[in-house]
Amino acid sequence: MASRFRRTISFPKPSSTRPISTEKSYHVRSVSLPCRSHPLVSHLKDEINEVRTWESKVGIRSSAWFCDGLTRLKNVHDSVEDLFQLPQTRESLRRRSDWIEKLLEDFLRFVDVYGIIRGELVTLKEDNYALQVALRRRDESKIVSYVKAMKKMEKEMKKIVSDVHCIGRCSILGRSSLLELDGDIELAGILQEVNDVTILVTTSLLNGISISSSKGGISWRKLSLRNKKDKKDDGIKEFDEVEVESLLGLKKKGEEEVKRVLKKLEVLEKCIGGIESGSERMFRCLIKSRVSLLNILTH
Repeated sequence: MASRFRRTISFPKPSSTRPISTEKSYHVRSVSLPCRSHPLVSHLKDEINEVRTWESKVGIRSSAWFCDGLTRLKNVHDSVEDLFQLPQTRESLRRRSDWIEKLLEDFLRFVDVYGIIRGELVTLKEDNYALQVALRRRDESKIVSYVKAMKKMEKEMKKIVSDVHCIGRCSILGRSSLLELDGDIELAGILQEVNDVTILVTTSLLNGISISSSKGGISWRKLSLRNKKDKKDDGIKEFDEVEVESLLGLKKKGEEEVKRVLKKLEVLEKCIGGIESGSERMFRCLIKSRVSLLNILTH
């Protein structure tokens, strides 16, 4: 895993004229716990900053934007996995088994969340397909069922958002006030940052699905009022473009209008698939990190 960074980061060759005493101090530092000058830690911090930059972007939030966020977050966790493989990191974590227990708990809760997200997206794809069939058959009862399903999804997503905010509420650094080594402090701080950006991306995704679902699931007389209150950019663009409201009174709709909505539903189906794939990758990445932590704890 670490070889990936050797291909992207160049290290200056130590000068042959460097005094022996300086060389010794250099090597002592290089085998100490990860510090600010460690290339892997610096790389990880850059990736964390990329996630924060992604989240700060304003404007219409499309499915591609959410997929990009999931990709950036996965890059962060891939680097965390590399960090866990360093002997100095493993040594530091073994001294603080309470850290490992806390990380195992947090990662398990993230695994549960992404498992739920994957399940909801699979259901959403099935509902989307059923809606397309209903449109072709002009079956308005199925459209009503779709609206009810969106309402249910909105409630479930909001509940999960509340649960995610509780993850990592007590930071590792806050529980480690008696740290003696700078490397331990650095490691604790960066692991907390990883936790923070994971919550950031996950809640953005959950809120995006929730808000998009609510726009299609609330009563139509309240729709215009609700849209004024919600931040439009927080929802997922492709969800909003379907315009579920226009599906009611289907038997009175012309053929061209039905085709227009069907085309948007086909686009939405691909977008849901993209977000599902990103969530699947995060799910597997989190499981892999938990396995590495368990190996550190048991060996």
